[in-house]
Amino acid sequence: MMFSYQFIIGGIVFTTGLIFAYRQGYLSATGNGLRNLLFVMIPLFFYFVLQGYLQFGNFSTGPPVPFYGNPERSPTLGAPIDYGIMVFYFLLILIIGTYFGRRQKTVKDFFFGGQRFSWWLITFSLIATTVGSYSFVKYSRVAYTYGIGSSQTYLNDWIWLPLLLFGWLPILYFSRITSIPEYFERRFDRTVRKWVTAFILIYLIGYVGVNLFTMGKVLNILLGWPIFTAAILVASISAIYVTAGGQTSVIMTDLFQGLMLLGTGIMILFLGINYLGGLEEFWQHLPRAHKLPFPNFNEDPSFPSVGIFWQDGIANTAMFYFLNQGIIMRFLSTKSLQDGRKAIFTVILVLMPIAACVVASGGWVAKALVHGGILPGDIQADEAFFIASDFLSRPGVFGLILATMTAALMSTVDTLITAVAAIVVNDVYRPMNPKANEKQLLKMARISSVSVTILGILLVPVFMSFKTIYAAHGAFTAAVTPPLVIALLFSVFWKRFTRKAALFTLVGGMGAIVFSLFVPQVIIPFAHGVPMVDVGDGIFDGMKQFKFMRAFYGISISAAIGIGVTVFTKPELEIRQKGLVWGTVKDAIILYKGSSGKENASKKSMAMAEIMNRNPVITGTGNLPLVDISNALAMDLEGVEGDLLYISDKRKWLGGLYSTHAVVGKIFNHSDKLIQLDRETSQLVVTKNRSSQKLIIEKLY
Repeated sequence: MMFSYQFIIGGIVFTTGLIFAYRQGYLSATGNGLRNLLFVMIPLFFYFVLQGYLQFGNFSTGPPVPFYGNPERSPTLGAPIDYGIMVFYFLLILIIGTYFGRRQKTVKDFFFGGQRFSWWLITFSLIATTVGSYSFVKYSRVAYTYGIGSSQTYLNDWIWLPLLLFGWLPILYFSRITSIPEYFERRFDRTVRKWVTAFILIYLIGYVGVNLFTMGKVLNILLGWPIFTAAILVASISAIYVTAGGQTSVIMTDLFQGLMLLGTGIMILFLGINYLGGLEEFWQHLPRAHKLPFPNFNEDPSFPSVGIFWQDGIANTAMFYFLNQGIIMRFLSTKSLQDGRKAIFTVILVLMPIAACVVASGGWVAKALVHGGILPGDIQADEAFFIASDFLSRPGVFGLILATMTAALMSTVDTLITAVAAIVVNDVYRPMNPKANEKQLLKMARISSVSVTILGILLVPVFMSFKTIYAAHGAFTAAVTPPLVIALLFSVFWKRFTRKAALFTLVGGMGAIVFSLFVPQVIIPFAHGVPMVDVGDGIFDGMKQFKFMRAFYGISISAAIGIGVTVFTKPELEIRQKGLVWGTVKDAIILYKGSSGKENASKKSMAMAEIMNRNPVITGTGNLPLVDISNALAMDLEGVEGDLLYISDKRKWLGGLYSTHAVVGKIFNHSDKLIQLDRETSQLVVTKNRSSQKLIIEKLY
């Protein structure tokens, strides 16, 4: 039942995205439109076949084997060398983060890394952020208890692919908003922006708290440290390099950490399969219920598939890709819209399935080892990842696993810290201090980074009141995401959506959710038959009731409010929609680069740089410098004045670390391919001892 339910509801959202993409000219039966259609259909077909095969396939399971090992367990896991490796890793991340953060001179550099990185670098950075500190413990616990059902969170991103690639991403990229609240002010007014700012800060700071709680619990399991003390330690280390280097530090450390996460998770799965005698034996030792992607529809209130679908697949996934400031800053850090699309597509189709296996590997392996009689059946689900890892690995290897847990924590927390700092600077401090210079803005960014870390630490005791990390995370996201998701989607994809409707959707939707925390019975008509449970009568206990189905309740109420108010209010002026709603990408391009342009394939060439002793001249909302090019280069690029250029060091393996965007100001006569840069712009591209090397010049839009 759940298989059909997901693909019917998800298919409706997916098809809506296809319709929008077709009406904007992105999809057709020929040429690039056909190519785009095939690309977005591949993930849908892949996940439909994969989940259908697992749900309805005829699989056998071997009989359980009684435990025959040593029932006693060491009070601590690992050897001293393992913890030495973990400490070394902490220090290594600090060095990498602070090294790559040395060139931060503006808030654009701090928050978006200069908007110059290649798609492959952003892809690994996104994975390192997606596989957060809570992921290994959270999903290994679910994998141990429910099996492949733990992958449901990672295998439903296909639902949003067309709306994201062809609707939101072009608007986001060309409008060059620095934060989601800024988008709402430009679409509506400052009042709406203030409400969105408040709600997103709650979401992001709460997320920091969840991650710190997780790592505190990890160190509690491993070393017996108090959860709160451990959270303070890891929070302090994360804050140091983020405060120093901003987004560039985050992206470069996450590249390293993304590789660590994928490699170590796969290693645990490989070691477990190898210990059991091969893939077939491993599969035989997983109970049939553990091979189902949807273990139940609504029978188990602790893990109802219908609740996970609405909380994680719809509300939280939409929040992650459309509204999460940390992810938005990743998209805005790419060198071009096309690179942003490549990153998203690779993440959803290739890396998400790998990530699903990586984060659940400890739980699957632990369950198979228990079924095979190798591990005792009374191990705690929360400890499954660590017990299986410690059992399968030798001293030193387990240290790498602990380092991976550190990577998982820091790769998510660092993104969240920079995200909150971006919102504080752009949506709180800058509007109150419009004349603030770059130095003052950078100082506030760093103060905000430290402050959010402290606030996240203070929230750790709140999340400690939940029985599991999975429950804490699910209850939190289901409670705060629905009004924001509905308000953003209606704002982008419904031109008729009005300012009053946005305001009422946010305030009314959140009010209804807060009411449900104290009177959870109002969720019963939306609960799809998920039963109520005994949760106690504490101040936060209402959040534990219907903790997943609250997302569907919030989405339904928020959508009803938004539609109802829109019908009875006047449409917004068309001028407030240009470049900010679907179908107005051309207007967004004009605003971005200061002249008209087309979203098409680029032209590339090589040229020598001439550094001119002059002040930079800025154009467009993207604050892009003007550069001059020779007619020989212009001919090679088929370029004219006003074209947008991407200028980079020719060492592609750097991923755009030394690069910048610029607009063609003038074309001068010269037989050689030359580009004239002001001194400030040249410092972003031309490094020491490479002034005689040619640069890559790419014409965009």
